[in-house]
Amino acid sequence: MNLTLPPRVTDRAFARLAEIAELTGEQKALRVAVEGGGCSGFQYDIRLDDPAADDLVLEGAGQKVLVDAVSLPFLANAVIDFTEELIGARFVIENPNASSSCGCGTSFSI
Repeated sequence: MNLTLPPRVTDRAFARLAEIAELTGEQKALRVAVEGGGCSGFQYDIRLDDPAADDLVLEGAGQKVLVDAVSLPFLANAVIDFTEELIGARFVIENPNASSSCGCGTSFSI
C-alpha cells in the first residue's frame, strides 16, 4: 500500500528562503504550484507569495512553503529542494509522480 504524504521541504530550501527574506527585507512564503502547460503537459510555478485560505503551509526555520489544494495531489511525496549548479541556483522539485520531465526541469508529465 502506497502512503500519500505531503511534499517535504529540505533544510537547504528553508535556508535559502531565509536568505531571500534577509536580502529583500520582506517575509514572503515560497509558493509551489502545478499548472497545465509546459513542454511535457504540466509545469511548476515557483514564486514568492502570501498564503491563501486553502493552502497547505509547510514550515521550517521560520520560513513557509505554500501548496494550493489543486496542486497538492500532483506533489504527493515530492521533495522541494534548493540546488546550486554551474547553470545557476534554483528551487527544484523531486517528484515521484512525474513519469517524465524535460531538460528545463520545470515541466513534467504524469
